[in-house]
Amino acid sequence: MIQTIGILGGGQLGRMMALAAREMGYNIVVLDPTPNCPCGQVADKQIVADFDDIEAARELLESCDVITYEFENVNLKVAEALASKLPQTSRLLEVTQNRIIEKTEINKAGLKTVHYKVIASQAEMDLFVENYQKNSVKTVIKTAIGGYDGKGQYVINNVAELKAFATENYNTGIEYVAEEFIKFEKELSVIVCRNSNGEMAVFPMAENIHRNQILFESIVPARVSHYIEEKAISLAKQLAQHINLVGTLAIELFLCNDELVVNELAPRPHNSGHYTINACTTSQFEQHIRAVCNLSLGDTKLSSPCVMVNILGEDKYLMNREKIGKHKLHLYGKTEAKNGRKMGHINVLGETIGECLKEVENLILH
Repeated sequence: MIQTIGILGGGQLGRMMALAAREMGYNIVVLDPTPNCPCGQVADKQIVADFDDIEAARELLESCDVITYEFENVNLKVAEALASKLPQTSRLLEVTQNRIIEKTEINKAGLKTVHYKVIASQAEMDLFVENYQKNSVKTVIKTAIGGYDGKGQYVINNVAELKAFATENYNTGIEYVAEEFIKFEKELSVIVCRNSNGEMAVFPMAENIHRNQILFESIVPARVSHYIEEKAISLAKQLAQHINLVGTLAIELFLCNDELVVNELAPRPHNSGHYTINACTTSQFEQHIRAVCNLSLGDTKLSSPCVMVNILGEDKYLMNREKIGKHKLHLYGKTEAKNGRKMGHINVLGETIGECLKEVENLILH
């Protein structure tokens, strides 16, 4: 019987996983290099070590009955060392760590991605520049491995910018993906969970608004047609089945002319799913724990419209408990507030999306 859950990574996602698991009576051990990390503050034990420390990983393995992770850039050797108690598997990490492999698997599942080209050598970079000069279209170049919240991404608007990238930023030791920039109507996301028995559950789709390439707010239910909502649910299940998912998969989407295009995947709870803590029968974090422990999955019904607002380091005024009113404040236990750093979030509930958005506007203005 599972009694102790190990979490690789001690940030806010690990913290919220741990809180959900504690409500269900589980013990928590977390591995993270930062003492008293957000998850460590609510865990029974923290192993303070680097994420690539194999010995520390073995200590985590011996301390727990099952192991999960809160971020996808887990060292694959560490994941393999934890394989006997890691139901999500190292294969899922391998797919989602590398944008080239990820896009290949999405296409194999029968789903559409943005048109892209792989740049894996100096010769391919030179050829890309040569072809771009003949047909210049706005492009986003991303490192194949690593990068989040806009990091490791370069927007190319013209030949001059591409040549500047090729001479100043291009690294011959790194693979890149060059994606054709597409005009989209909305950025959306859908989160699916699946246990080892193959049971699946999908959360209501979120409509996401970004500022400076960081998620600003998620609006639920997304302001899309029922057809698009149903299409997203079907897409999520199709992809989860294809990759033999165990745990949680967040799928970031572009809506383009009534067509859903898959942008990126995250094999764990996602920022855009934080609304589920207060607005759904089961939160994404409880559902994730249920999935990795192979329990029956909970109801994902939306109980109230919700707008989730991220609190970044520059938004300290939103961390004031006395001024938050009736809204739901979630702080992550981080001691240092830096610009762009996620310090917490607020879930604003209401009778309608319009009411929620008005409340958000009042919060931000005051």
